[in-house]
Amino acid sequence: MRKLLLFLSAIVVSMMISAQDRPDPQPAADTYEKFKVGMAGYTFVNFDLDKTLQTLEKCDVHYLCIKDFHLPFNSTDQQIADFHEKLKSKGVTGYAVGPIYMKTEQEIDNAFEYAKRVGVKLIVGVPNYDLLPYLDKKVKEYDFNYAIHLHGPDMPLYPDADDVWENVKDLDPRIGMCLDIGHDRRNGKDPVADLEKYISRVFDIHLKDVTGASKAGYSVEVGRGILDIPGFVRMLRKTGYDGVVTFSARTQQEGSVHRNCRIHRLFQGRGSHNERQTKIKDNFILSLSRKGLCSDANAIPFFYDI
Repeated sequence: MRKLLLFLSAIVVSMMISAQDRPDPQPAADTYEKFKVGMAGYTFVNFDLDKTLQTLEKCDVHYLCIKDFHLPFNSTDQQIADFHEKLKSKGVTGYAVGPIYMKTEQEIDNAFEYAKRVGVKLIVGVPNYDLLPYLDKKVKEYDFNYAIHLHGPDMPLYPDADDVWENVKDLDPRIGMCLDIGHDRRNGKDPVADLEKYISRVFDIHLKDVTGASKAGYSVEVGRGILDIPGFVRMLRKTGYDGVVTFSARTQQEGSVHRNCRIHRLFQGRGSHNERQTKIKDNFILSLSRKGLCSDANAIPFFYDI
């Protein structure tokens, strides 16, 4: 065992040196997964854009859902271009905007124009129920996908995936949901079953973990709550979901974001092409955890079922 650890340590050091020799920004590793890993912009509500991108770079995450506190609605074309250039310099792609709350037709108009100017074709939003017929017209006009963000028991609008589906099933197929698995579970639902049931209308996913299947449940680091994350990842593969799975949680502390990012990326790279290499890596990390050399000691064993 001692020889194996020494051998694996040498491999890890070699990989780190090799990575340091490559020019920045480094491309994301090929994980053989159809889905991509990203971060919800709201996670960084307490960070400016530079700190956000620095954190994404440390976590090796390359997709960001854009929030208006990083790119205001009234940004000029030059400011938008500068924003994208800054993201590009860190190897990050802004793939969507939102969530954006919409209570009037004018706010819907503004959101679609904003997304068009930003250059994305996915809006994560929360429209009032009575605005859905107008939203139906807008997705036809702009040919955008619109993902309604569900909110669990905290507000009357769109508490879970069932509610979103019942309200959009007869609308344009480009209107679907942002499946927030934490909020879905807090409203007593099963996110694994809901992903399979509604995959045709799942355009974005917010990954988080929670402590309970009720309004009293609150967000915790992935792997420390009640959600069946391994089952959810297996369902991502079964359904062939090819969008972005974003980590979503507000935090005041950078360290908490880093811990969640590391856990968030553990379920990538588990495809058949590199399953053996990943298992070796996980066993090595687990060994370090038991020796007190890895901060993710309580989270990593949880991922062996993936």
